[in-house]
Amino acid sequence: AAGLPAVLAAVSRGVDVALANKETLVAAGSLVVPRASATGARILPVDSEHAGVWQCLMSACGAGYAPPAPAPADVARVVLTASGGAFRDRSPEEVRHATPEAALAHPTWDMGAKVTVDTATLMNKALELIEAHWLFGLEADRLDAVIHPTSTVHALVEMGDGSVVAQMGAPDMRTPIVRALAFPHRCPAPMAPMDLLGLGKLEFRPIVPAWRVAIDLGLSAIRAGGDAGAVFNAANEAAVQAFLDRRIPFGRILEIVGAVCGEHTSTPVRTIEDVRAADARARAHAERLIGGGA
Repeated sequence: AAGLPAVLAAVSRGVDVALANKETLVAAGSLVVPRASATGARILPVDSEHAGVWQCLMSACGAGYAPPAPAPADVARVVLTASGGAFRDRSPEEVRHATPEAALAHPTWDMGAKVTVDTATLMNKALELIEAHWLFGLEADRLDAVIHPTSTVHALVEMGDGSVVAQMGAPDMRTPIVRALAFPHRCPAPMAPMDLLGLGKLEFRPIVPAWRVAIDLGLSAIRAGGDAGAVFNAANEAAVQAFLDRRIPFGRILEIVGAVCGEHTSTPVRTIEDVRAADARARAHAERLIGGGA
């Protein structure tokens, strides 16, 4: 959530932002997106999944399309892919007491600790669904996620006529970074092209109900609106930090986030102070639950 003031200041001045900080839109999309739309600032996603959706939507909207312009009405659904994180082949009960070291052993990506833990809980995908809601003007019923272990297909856009447009690329963050910085042009990226023949097959799996807790909480935050996203994000940040500090077991992360969100009644967000207040309340609530023990 620390990225919010800088992003809001930039879009208020009509400055385009290459956004790598999804929490900004999760917590305060209702402030940032209207401000960007009013000034003409573009929010260019530096996140592999959202960069993928963006490129897919260009096929429907034209090469000059950029968020936060809404997706056209004939987009039936946007599906984000999830690696599944370190525990994708295990049940939540099996990893309830997993160590931070185990959760940080991501099979595909090399990322910071907080994001890597979020991939293990699938909270990262829930946050990305909320971000997609704000970037592309998509309601919760037009958003979903699937497990895709190789992280080569980053997003799929299902059109009303049955067509599915997908974006593929090597699991390398330099690709979406170059896309955002060079837009509307394309320039060579500093890595080898993806080896299509070496892929072998593309595997997609449903997110089983036991692991859909984070996804369902994220979609509920979209539907609730107001400060629900800020509360969701803050509770998760507090719980993840407590896990990394070995204050709670892995299995408590989603329990704490669910408890904080479940007791929250959404209120409108009109100013950045509203976001900060919701953030502070959610962190305090989460800390009380954390302090209550494992």
